[in-house]
Amino acid sequence: MSTIARARCRFAAHPLALDAALAVAVLVCMVAGSFADPHGPDGVTWGVRTPDPLSLLLMALGAAALVLRRRAPMTVLALTGVVSVVEFVTGDPRAPVVMSAVVALYTVAATTDRPTTWRVGLLTMAVLTGAAMLAGPLPWYAQDNLAVFAWTGIGATAGDAVRSRRAFVHAIRERAERAERTREEEARRRVAEERLRIARDLHDVVAHHIALVNVQAGVAAHVMDKRPDQAKEALGHVREASRSALNELRATVGLLRQSDDPEAPTEPAPGLDRLDELAGTFRNAGLHVEVARADQGTALPTAVDLAAYRVIQEALTNVQKHAGPEAKAEVSVVRVGPNIEITVLDDGTGEHEAPAAGGGHGLLGMRERVTAVRGTLTTGPRYGGGFRVHAILPVKMPVDHRGRA
Repeated sequence: MSTIARARCRFAAHPLALDAALAVAVLVCMVAGSFADPHGPDGVTWGVRTPDPLSLLLMALGAAALVLRRRAPMTVLALTGVVSVVEFVTGDPRAPVVMSAVVALYTVAATTDRPTTWRVGLLTMAVLTGAAMLAGPLPWYAQDNLAVFAWTGIGATAGDAVRSRRAFVHAIRERAERAERTREEEARRRVAEERLRIARDLHDVVAHHIALVNVQAGVAAHVMDKRPDQAKEALGHVREASRSALNELRATVGLLRQSDDPEAPTEPAPGLDRLDELAGTFRNAGLHVEVARADQGTALPTAVDLAAYRVIQEALTNVQKHAGPEAKAEVSVVRVGPNIEITVLDDGTGEHEAPAAGGGHGLLGMRERVTAVRGTLTTGPRYGGGFRVHAILPVKMPVDHRGRA
C-alpha cells in the first residue's frame, strides 16, 4: 500500500481530524490571500496591504466553522455565508473570507441531492454576489465581484460531481454484491437439487434390488430341501441382483468424485432402452410382467428418459413388495402428442405404500422425479383391485426465462 493510500485510510477513519486539517489549510490560504494585491502594476504584489483585525477574526470564524462541515453542512454554510457578507460590507481591503463559504457549499452539494444543490447553490451565489456588488467597496462590475459568482458556482458544481460519482460507484458495488449473492443462491440451489437427485437414485437402486434379493432368497429358503436345482437358480438371481445393485450404487456414488478422478464412472444413466432388461429382472423374481410400447422410438432428453425408467422401476418394485404373490403387472409406454405417457397397472390385493412421515418414500420419490422434469404423476387404487401409476412426461424439456431446461 502506498503512502497516499495509507494516509487516505487514516483520514477516512478520523474524519474530524481531516476536517480540522482542511480548516487550517483554508485559513492559511485566506490569510495569505489577504496580503496579496492582485491588481498591482506588475501583477500580483505581496505585502502591499495588511488585513485589519476584524477581517482576521472573520477569517478565523469561517475556517473554524469548517471543522463541523460533515455533521451540520447547512448550518456551516449559513455561518460562513454570514461571515462572508459581513466581510463584504465592512472589510477594506477585502480579505478572501468567501473561500470558507465556497468549501461549505461544496460540502452541501456533495452530501445532498441535486435539487437541494440547485436551490441552495443559486441562493448562495445570489446572496454573496449581490452583497459584493451592492455593499462592497469596489464597483459592482469589478472583476473581484464576478470571481465570487464564479467560485461559488465551481464549489456547487464540484460537490455535485463528487456526489454523482459516489452514487455511481455505490450502485456498481451494490449490483456486484447482488450478482454475487444471486450466484451463491444459484449454486446452493443446484447443490440441493443434485443431492436430492442422488438421494432418489440411491433409493430407487436399493429398493428395487433389495426387493428382488429378498424375494429370491425367500424362494431359495423355501425350496432348498425339496428342489435344490430351483434353489440354486434362485441364488443365482440373488447374486445377479446384488451385483447389479453394487454396480448402480458404485455409479451413483461415483458422481460425488472430483471431476479429475480417473475412476469416475462413464456409463450413461439408464433409460427406456433398458426397459426389457428391467422387466426381465422382475420376471426372474417371479413377477409376471407384460410390456407394451407405442412410442415409435421417441428420443427423450436424458433427464426425462431417466425419470421414466425410475418411475417404472419403482412402480414394479412396489408391485413386487405389496401387491401379493399372484399379482400381475402391465407396463405401457405411449407417445401422445408432445408427451410420453407411462402407465403401470397391477391386479394385486395387497396395499401399496403411501408417502408418510418416517417412511414410505417410493411414491413421493416418483412424484418428485416427475415434477422435476415438468411432468405430472397420478397414483391410486384401481376399481376392482390393484394399483395404477400414471406419469405424463414431456418429450422436450421446456426452457425457462433464464435459458435453463
